[in-house]
Amino acid sequence: MIRYAMRCDKGHEFDGWFRSSDAWEKARKAGALSCTHCGSIRVEKAPMAPNIVSTREKPSLTAPRSEVEAALEKLRRHIEENSDYVGLSFAEEARAMHEGRRAPRAIHGEARPDEARKLIEDGVPVAPLPFLPRRKAN
Repeated sequence: MIRYAMRCDKGHEFDGWFRSSDAWEKARKAGALSCTHCGSIRVEKAPMAPNIVSTREKPSLTAPRSEVEAALEKLRRHIEENSDYVGLSFAEEARAMHEGRRAPRAIHGEARPDEARKLIEDGVPVAPLPFLPRRKAN
């Protein structure tokens, strides 16, 4: 896949992904490309600078790359610090607490889609997390 920066005849800039440069050219000739801002089909490639990383500046593979990633990481830390990871026993633990068979506490873990659906149908207060849990070694 190739990402191209594009510009319409009105000066709006946007980008798109294509299988190849030939695919981009065929789409342009067919009038299948349009500006995401104004809908113009007069679209050309815009100048692009390659993303080159200096040997002195190594990219961080763990630091958040955006505000959204930073917010998700903050949420993850909060959940991990304030609840117990129960792994694949999540559905069983949540149901037991809901039914009063276990003392209530904050938990997080994993459940199959059918287990999660059944918990919701039965009124057990659960919510999906926007990230995969970090599995802890026993």
